[in-house]
Amino acid sequence: MADLKYYDVILAPVITEKSMNAMTERKYTFYVHTDATKNQVKEAVEKMFEGAKVASVNTMNVSGKKRRRGYVTGKTAARKKAIVQLTEDSAEIEIFAGL
Repeated sequence: MADLKYYDVILAPVITEKSMNAMTERKYTFYVHTDATKNQVKEAVEKMFEGAKVASVNTMNVSGKKRRRGYVTGKTAARKKAIVQLTEDSAEIEIFAGL
């Protein structure tokens, strides 16, 4: 397991129609480091976003898709997604405020 700091855990927010609809239930989706654990994701969200209190974290490994360019075949990189559920008394996450 890698020695990850909290600022290395969260890579990017996931901006899709499904993740935007889940925000009404106070669920936020992020791409995270593939070696990150649920506890590391929770710690990273609470440290990076002031006032955020995490109730639960669900993670999933997303395998890479097969791609082809002419004769050459390959595969895109595998990713890990985390869906973070905030508590009721938690502050909103600012990066999703204008979306």
